[in-house]
Amino acid sequence: MTKYINKIDKLTAELCPNGVEFMKLGELEDSGLIKLGRGNVISKKDILETPGDYPVYSSSAVGSGEIGRYGKYMFDDERITWSIDGGGRLFYRPANKYSVTNVSGWLKNLDESKINTKYLYFVLTDEWVKKIFDYTHKAHPSVVRNEYRIPLPPLAIQEEIVKILDKFTELEAELEAELEARRKQYDWYEDKILFNNEYANIPLINLCSINQGLQIPISQRKKEPGKNRYFYITVQFLKKNVENFYIENPTPSVICNEDDILVTRTGSTGRIITGIKGCFHNNFFKVSCKESISKRFMYHVLKSKRMYNRMLSAASGGTVPDLPHSSFYKLTVPVPPLLEQEHIVSILDKFDTLVNDIFMGLPAELSARKSQYQYYRNKLLSFKEYVQ
Repeated sequence: MTKYINKIDKLTAELCPNGVEFMKLGELEDSGLIKLGRGNVISKKDILETPGDYPVYSSSAVGSGEIGRYGKYMFDDERITWSIDGGGRLFYRPANKYSVTNVSGWLKNLDESKINTKYLYFVLTDEWVKKIFDYTHKAHPSVVRNEYRIPLPPLAIQEEIVKILDKFTELEAELEAELEARRKQYDWYEDKILFNNEYANIPLINLCSINQGLQIPISQRKKEPGKNRYFYITVQFLKKNVENFYIENPTPSVICNEDDILVTRTGSTGRIITGIKGCFHNNFFKVSCKESISKRFMYHVLKSKRMYNRMLSAASGGTVPDLPHSSFYKLTVPVPPLLEQEHIVSILDKFDTLVNDIFMGLPAELSARKSQYQYYRNKLLSFKEYVQ
């Protein structure tokens, strides 16, 4: 990677030794170099009534933002779009026939002799990660005009930077595709070897017992860890949208160790949690295995897609589904002898590490690649500003 940095440094020293001009998006628009706009209202009904092959993109914090295929299109050229209601996240849209909804903004490059559109996308993305857009500070076109300042080196430097960063994104895409393929392979093996009809189906009530957690009053929750304090495991914590709390001297029945299995009873019904030490909220119950089934085998059974769907089906209705103890106990699974369970666990543990472990396997490799990309993107796009 050093050779690429050196190449950009050499070009910069040759073509713009005194620095480069910076311009806000609004200044670029006022100068006639770009055009900013907002998408059109396109409802699900519109898409259903006019089916077609052209993608419709809407506001999105994840994925591509596609919400359907339409018989009409707004654009057939290269643009940058972003999510007004999705935190301002940016997307590069190559020349194609597509539309964007009214909760998305768009940017059109009007002078390709001065600005490379993909270079502009990389600059905006690098700056976007440092900003916060939400439902009070929305990324409207009128707002982003003044939010982003763009370094404008000569076009030759912009194009060279795009070539380098494209190589990173291609490598990321290859790893993501491999990870997705491995996950599909894992799902297939998981279902095939866990739900083998060769073995008798046994109700969970004969294989385990469960303890339900406790709802601890806010007044008893501590904000700091300490002696005899246990981390309080809640559904909100798993969604990563609340601060951490600790409980002092909780009832032993609601304490779990890292190898214990928690099942979300309500809130995110059917989700399986392990690897956390603490005490748990009454939205969970802890599964304790009997001698006929190993804890790790039970973990793989419960986290499988087939069992997840069964738990959702067994949950009571309502806005927030709830999985009663009695319904959980009635669910059945085929249980092989303990030696066969150990063999199955050894296979699934390897797959689990490969496709899910953030410290090992493909997720770790992908995370490292993304961090490397972000580092070099920031380094390549850091220019000295020219001051007259």
